[in-house]
Amino acid sequence: MEKLTFYAVSAPEKLDRIGAYLAERLSRDVVRHRYGNVVIAMEALDQLLMACHSQSIKPFVESFLHMVAKLLESREPDLQVLGTNSFVKFANIEEDTPSYHRRYDFFVSQFSAMCHSTHEDPETRTRIRVAGIKGLQGVVRKTVNDELQAIIWEPQHMDKLIPSMLFNMQDSEDLDRYRDGEENPAALAESCFRELLGRAAYGNMNNAVRPVLVHLDNHNLWDPNEFAVSCFRIIMYSIQAQHSHHVIQQVLNHLDTHKRTTPRVRAGIVQVLLETVAIAAKGSVGESDFTFESEIKTPPNLWLGPTVLEVFNTLLKHLRMSVDFELGESSRRNSSTSVSSGRGKESEERIVQNAIIQTIGFFGGNLPDYQRAEVMMFIMGKVPVYGTPCHTLDTGSSGESPHPNPLNSKPVTSGFKSKSMAAALPPPFLDPLFSISLMEDSELRQLVLEILHNIIDRHDNRAKLRGIRIIPNVAALKIKREKISKQDVAFMKKHGQQLYRHIYLGCKEEDNVHKNFELLFTTLAVLTIELANEEVVIDLIRLAVALQDMVLANEENMPMFIRCGIMALVAAYLNFLSQMIANPPFCQHVSKVIELRNMDAPYLLPEHIFRDKCPLPDSLDKEDRLLYFQTSNMAECLAGPGYNAERLSIPYVPQVTDEDRLTRRKSFVDTVSLQIDIMANSLPDKSQLAEEITFETLKKAIDTTGLEEQEREKRRLVIEKFQKAPFEEIAAHCESKANMLHDRLAQIFELTIRPPPSPSGVVSISAGHTQHQSVPVYEMKFPDLCVY
Repeated sequence: MEKLTFYAVSAPEKLDRIGAYLAERLSRDVVRHRYGNVVIAMEALDQLLMACHSQSIKPFVESFLHMVAKLLESREPDLQVLGTNSFVKFANIEEDTPSYHRRYDFFVSQFSAMCHSTHEDPETRTRIRVAGIKGLQGVVRKTVNDELQAIIWEPQHMDKLIPSMLFNMQDSEDLDRYRDGEENPAALAESCFRELLGRAAYGNMNNAVRPVLVHLDNHNLWDPNEFAVSCFRIIMYSIQAQHSHHVIQQVLNHLDTHKRTTPRVRAGIVQVLLETVAIAAKGSVGESDFTFESEIKTPPNLWLGPTVLEVFNTLLKHLRMSVDFELGESSRRNSSTSVSSGRGKESEERIVQNAIIQTIGFFGGNLPDYQRAEVMMFIMGKVPVYGTPCHTLDTGSSGESPHPNPLNSKPVTSGFKSKSMAAALPPPFLDPLFSISLMEDSELRQLVLEILHNIIDRHDNRAKLRGIRIIPNVAALKIKREKISKQDVAFMKKHGQQLYRHIYLGCKEEDNVHKNFELLFTTLAVLTIELANEEVVIDLIRLAVALQDMVLANEENMPMFIRCGIMALVAAYLNFLSQMIANPPFCQHVSKVIELRNMDAPYLLPEHIFRDKCPLPDSLDKEDRLLYFQTSNMAECLAGPGYNAERLSIPYVPQVTDEDRLTRRKSFVDTVSLQIDIMANSLPDKSQLAEEITFETLKKAIDTTGLEEQEREKRRLVIEKFQKAPFEEIAAHCESKANMLHDRLAQIFELTIRPPPSPSGVVSISAGHTQHQSVPVYEMKFPDLCVY
């Protein structure tokens, strides 16, 4: 061997003939099963290959690879392992010049087949699989750095390489059975997989990730999805950080292709998506070599690929489909006898919905503030605002809206810090949010308030305010606050009445529980801390007094618990407010009322009414004025400079909006669960309506000459209101009246001028000719109660 090596080094031009001769001998010995000679010839080839590094080695390499292929084709495991070891040695040699004609297609196929070996003997099977993985690793090292071998990244090769590695990674049944020094196929395959992904360039990411998704589909590895999650962890920590958005896009596209599969499979894909987003949001710092991302607070690489709104649109679309599937399943369950299976399917869909909501929250929570504001508006744009046509969502064709939708905004808003409230709560976001705050579902109202807390509380004070209670010393809470900016003052002037109105209406909902009152108290407190100047403080006191008066008047026959709860809320808030503005006379008046309540009416304080089994009174004593906060006393306390105490004498009246003209707000759950429900008795005939609306009826509606006394009183009240009420309240009142008038006129014109469409056709006369126009049923407009 020494002489042969010396001769080959001295006369490199002879290498190709030496290689051809050895290859011929080795081929003959393989056929004749002379395995000893095969081993000797292969060792000779290996040593010559390692010793000679001249330009003339290329023809010799061809003979060498031909012999390796011969060994891999044999059915003897020892020869396959021998050929693989020789190929690995060759793969570790760095060549000076690239090869223009060499191809590795055969080796990729053969090594992939070895990775899937099913030999009867477990030890032999492990040896063959380890050899196959090493061979693939050699192919990867030999080709990925060679620009002329970019063909290795093409789908036909990736479809063999990737599944072979994943097959061995998932077959890690018992790691303890491998003795010390014995190689583990799963660990080796994972190492090779990481190396391959680490070398993937920008244009090759899709070809590298797609076979992973296909493999997980073929082997049903989405449910359970532990292996799928571990695979994508490896992918995200192995690839370059700036390529992570490719992986996220691939998983999103894969989720689209599985929109009709079982809930657990979809939930598994969504959980994998959550894992990829979580790692990408950290900039792949940890196991990755790209440590420069750790200096960036919000890594930009996550948002370069798919647009942010596209990601949220896809997730919301799947959330909607999951809710539709759940509702369809529940309706089928109601009509069939299979109750248990239906409930199981329904709970599985709920798993999908929770996974999507969690992903939306985490994804949005890692966005920069300017993008997070856009996403909040986008999400709320998918929620119907009551009063809009058909109350539809933008993402689909049906008119229902999925009730988990408001949940999406809450995690997105956590940690949100905006310098200006106008930027954090623009009208496209604020209007649908407040629309949800008036739903019948108490949990939805709680979520809306929590979303508001996340946005308004910019100094993280709400943890100190948790729990509705009479706080003895507010200064001990060490509340953080800043001076109110001009932008926030302008925001409160524009939207303050809207905020007060929804707090006022939210307090008197009959299904309010302890948590609702807690969140309402926190809302009032956070508003005071973040947005209250002298004018807003007066408005908030007027709101509290209006709530107290509403309870005492009890025109809506509210339950006693709700009335006492509102009284306790007013007491807790005025106690907090009086200490926040540091007005000693005001604090003294509030403390005096609270002390009297402690003695005579403890059920009007939060510590008692929200306790389990608190005894409720039969009625509230309106005559005992000392138990209630008096406007006159508070006006005297605030009579000094800075506060316009005269405004306290003007009772607070909530704005009248379109929502008040709706009979009763329905929660999302009720809306989507509504089946066809035609109430024949409650629907008047259109012909009767058309007959009733005549000139006389209109004249009677406008003419009020017979009510001069009432007119004079009404006129006096209007004049007084316009003299003393704030401008915003007057403007809102006039605008709502104008809107109501326009709506009524439009309704009258609709009924009197144009007859209702009919599928049988309408006869119209045009240019002296009769025309018969037929209206399709799907274009007809039915009353809301008739439409599912």
